Amino acid sequence: RGAEFTIDFLPKVKIELITPDDIIPQIIETLERAAKTGKIGDGKIFISPVEEVIRIRTGERGRDAI
Repeated sequence: RGAEFTIDFLPKVKIELITPDDIIPQIIETLERAAKTGKIGDGKIFISPVEEVIRIRTGERGRDAI
């Protein structure tokens, strides 16, 4: 009761990329090199498939829409 406490939050940034499969290894390497400090909070990389990309303005689909 009446005790003080502090909460230390780590600032976080979320980056989402949609990219052709053939450059994923380069992106992973770049992100790891730029973000790795060896401390808690360096982040995570999630790789998920994207079934389809459609650019609404032009109707382009697939790689052309990226």
